[in-house]
Amino acid sequence: MLSGKGKGIIRQMARVRIGLLVGLALPAAAATGSERQLLWGDTHLHTTYSFDAYVFNNISAGPDTAYRYARGLPVEHPYHKARVQITVPLDFLVVSDHAEFLGQVRNIHRNGVDTTGLGLLASLRARIAAYFLNRAIDNTQGPSLFIENLPDPEQTPLEAATAATLGDDSIRLLPMPERVETDAWRDITEAADAYNEPGIFSALIGWEWSSTPGGANLHRVVITDSDADTARQFSPFGFDDSAFPEDLWAWLEATSAATGAAFTAIPHNSNISKGMMFADTTLRGAKVEADYIARRAKWERVVEITQIKGDSETHSLFSPNDAFADFENYPFYIQSKWTAYQPQRGDFIRPALRLGLQLEQLQGQNPYRFGVIGSSDAHTGLASSEENNFHGKMATDSVPANKRSQVISDGPAANGWSMSASGLAAVWAEANTREAILAALRRREVYATTGPRIALQFYGASDLTEEDLQRTGLRHLAARGAVPMGGELGPLDAAPGFIVMASKDPLGANLDRIQIIKGWLDASGQTREQVYDIAWSGSRAPAADGSLPPLGDTVDRQTGAVSNTIGAAQLAAVWRDPQFDPDQSAFYYVRVLQIPTLRHSLLDAIALSMEHATDQPDTIQERAYSSAIWYRPGD
Repeated sequence: MLSGKGKGIIRQMARVRIGLLVGLALPAAAATGSERQLLWGDTHLHTTYSFDAYVFNNISAGPDTAYRYARGLPVEHPYHKARVQITVPLDFLVVSDHAEFLGQVRNIHRNGVDTTGLGLLASLRARIAAYFLNRAIDNTQGPSLFIENLPDPEQTPLEAATAATLGDDSIRLLPMPERVETDAWRDITEAADAYNEPGIFSALIGWEWSSTPGGANLHRVVITDSDADTARQFSPFGFDDSAFPEDLWAWLEATSAATGAAFTAIPHNSNISKGMMFADTTLRGAKVEADYIARRAKWERVVEITQIKGDSETHSLFSPNDAFADFENYPFYIQSKWTAYQPQRGDFIRPALRLGLQLEQLQGQNPYRFGVIGSSDAHTGLASSEENNFHGKMATDSVPANKRSQVISDGPAANGWSMSASGLAAVWAEANTREAILAALRRREVYATTGPRIALQFYGASDLTEEDLQRTGLRHLAARGAVPMGGELGPLDAAPGFIVMASKDPLGANLDRIQIIKGWLDASGQTREQVYDIAWSGSRAPAADGSLPPLGDTVDRQTGAVSNTIGAAQLAAVWRDPQFDPDQSAFYYVRVLQIPTLRHSLLDAIALSMEHATDQPDTIQERAYSSAIWYRPGD
């Protein structure tokens, strides 16, 4: 646990971080009139207690390592054992190990299989299964035990696939003592309490509910603001309890009532959900109706839009006029051995926001009025989203030679270069405490970045002007009826005004442009979308078709260095919707683009004396996504 000396070092590092940020930080006041702090964190991180993390050689980095790394201390990497350290500490962290098999694989590998109470034949089968599990771990073959031997989802009914996705028959032969999961949960919650320091660093307790029916990733990260004593009154709800999100929400309702704990559930990056994450039917095949919508809207106020397994904002199939739609596509299902990737509308955030408008018109409620965050989903215990300091998804992926190798199956599959060095959760909170962070998530005053710490504020009101933008701070906007990102406007007689302010990461690249993405429901009940460039760097002018020319690229392909000779340190604008119709429901969100920078795979390629990383771009345009502001017309 953290010593007094360690805490002193961390406080000193926090002061250094504040000094780095102060020159370019935006005013930290929200339109409510109360002070808000911009906090950076990761809500989705796995340690050695997650079965898949352990199988892929994270046999040592537990919650203690995770919190030390996040708070800025040097730690030992779980695979190659070198000293590693985050460049700038985080403000908060959620260790979110899988609820399923929590600590069990680690225990079997370390302590052997427990055959107490088993007969001779059952004991023999368990020992054989443990032998193959340990061999897989020692040979880094891991996920084949959990992924390659699943039944083909195209030939398996939903219920059977749901049960099978927990693992193959050999895994089912392994005894899984309840005490192991209880001990792991105690260690996880106690570590969170030990590293939680209100006002300095928030260590929130959480876990991942890992529903994967038919190979569709429908995972949710569950977060509570409770302490360890309260959290130990329950066991994390897992896929082995139920594969259906309605049952998770019911459990959250009952557990909150019984313990007083507050919860929120954050849907996993949705791009590999096989269209199921944001559908107009439930997982059981029923039509989405009022009760389902109300429960989902209560418990799922924020979703992941970007992380290591790619980006889920939108796809060019569904946003063909968006030049920046296909960012960090990740075309690999969990069981890619059987099924070629096919993007579907229910996999992406912007189509989901559009569908929400239609469902609201039909049902009177919107299940998809959610905010967005980024997080890592790293399984190394190391919350790293920096391109030049990226430790991979799995511990094994941490060295260039392993990242370029195919590591999951012998079919079309991802490797370490397919993964993104992403992302971060940005939270406008009243204080750096568990309670304030959870409250910010629930009111959706949060946003995502793909890694850079781009400071972003976004407000809407009936009447905002350039004068509002020029005034010091934004506290005065409360009196103007302005709402921050995540808020709602309406009804209005005239087009609302929006203020957007963005500043570059103090240690990163300059900004290219600010865009506002609008989605709306037209008079015929169909949804539409449009992307507007509202502020940009340089002396560019839009072309005749309204498109803005590219800014340029200063990445040196030989060294990976980036010159900040183009772009802007800050961009800001007041924008009014030129196509506003007071009778049409709509949403607006902000996308901020950096100038092109190197991708982590290019650095690996340079290290391996290669010109380029196979099948990967040399550069990317990192970005920030705000939570939306919704416009709701009168009845």
